[in-house]
Amino acid sequence: MSGEQRELNSWVFMVTARAPTNIAVIKYWGKRDEKLILPINDSISVTLDPDHLSATTTVAVSPSFSSDRMWLNGKEVSLGGERYQNCLREIRSRGRDVVDEKSGTLIKKEDWQTLHLHIASHNNFPTAAGLASSAAGFACLVYALAKLMDIEERYAGELSAIARQGSGSACRSLYGGFVKWDMGKERDGSDSIAVQLATEEHWEELVILVAVVSSRQKETSSTTGMRESVETSELLHHRAQEVVPKRIVQMQEAIANHDFASFARITCVDSNQFHAVCLDASPPIFYMNDTSHRIINCIEKWNRFEGTPQVSYTFDAGPNAVICAPSRKVAGLLLQRLLYYFPPDSSKELSSYVIGDTSILGEIGLKSMKDVESLIAPPEFRSQNSSSIHPGEVDYFICTRPGKGPIILRNEDQAFFNNKTGFPFRISET
Repeated sequence: MSGEQRELNSWVFMVTARAPTNIAVIKYWGKRDEKLILPINDSISVTLDPDHLSATTTVAVSPSFSSDRMWLNGKEVSLGGERYQNCLREIRSRGRDVVDEKSGTLIKKEDWQTLHLHIASHNNFPTAAGLASSAAGFACLVYALAKLMDIEERYAGELSAIARQGSGSACRSLYGGFVKWDMGKERDGSDSIAVQLATEEHWEELVILVAVVSSRQKETSSTTGMRESVETSELLHHRAQEVVPKRIVQMQEAIANHDFASFARITCVDSNQFHAVCLDASPPIFYMNDTSHRIINCIEKWNRFEGTPQVSYTFDAGPNAVICAPSRKVAGLLLQRLLYYFPPDSSKELSSYVIGDTSILGEIGLKSMKDVESLIAPPEFRSQNSSSIHPGEVDYFICTRPGKGPIILRNEDQAFFNNKTGFPFRISET
């Protein structure tokens, strides 16, 4: 930059973005390269509606910043970790000349190597609880920085390859709808990228219900769990080499053909096998809990009673269930069942127990807790007693759908930084 621009030392250039989380229906579990985060198998996911599950990130640059700093959900966190540094290095190396439209300030591409960044991010769902918060967070960070530095992809999926180095699943959150992460073969990871299989409109009638069983941070991180599984589980290697390649083909066909029965069957068995791999590790890793198992039992009983899959379930590295229904009608029947089996404790209102797209509640005639209390046992459970009811075991439910990929938020009120200082609101500049 020119001497005159350095002397001004007052401008702040900001971008705010929002990126969704995603849920894998064919799981990624295990790396062949820890540093580059290269997986041992392909995976497929569904991107969730960012209105309900997403990360929002503001990135800012100014010559007045003395160091790179980051705030996550209102608290400052270190950027010293290798994953953050890998993403920042890769993004900075691709920065181009940028002119801030508001101030007219020119930032030359070489300046990105010396200018410092401020980053603030917020998740609208629990962090580190098995809902892919890191996927949304790193996807949002890379996307926002790419927009800040006016980066254009040199090949399809290049940004996903950068986001992958922050969190493997983050590569899939750079696209909406249905996404495949190709494991790739190159040692440098250049071909380990995400590819969109279909947009969110392709199968827009799908309804997704997330049962948040626990919003607490999981005891075993995904990174640790994968490493221990790769080192000790024979089942993991059989799964990656023999099972997943066939399932990937089958799942792509199910998505392309709107074949819900096949989609549900593959989703359920792949989730169960992933958790079997965790149990096959030494020592065994437990991500699900008793409530998770009860949810599976309820869904399996319903599917068997009807003779065909009504809904599917899947669990990532945590106890929370993600359940897919093929239509709003079936989603309503699902919600009735779950509210019967897992009613809230007496301290909660229905409006805080079921969030997201709550219009389904009205469609099934549930407007208050009295309506929930009047629910009767579904036919597949009528021969059992009240011991099948477990009040208070689910924290809350999120009703959502397949969603779109990252977007830029243009409204300055949606930014986390003061546009004059580049610091979070109510945070000191020192």
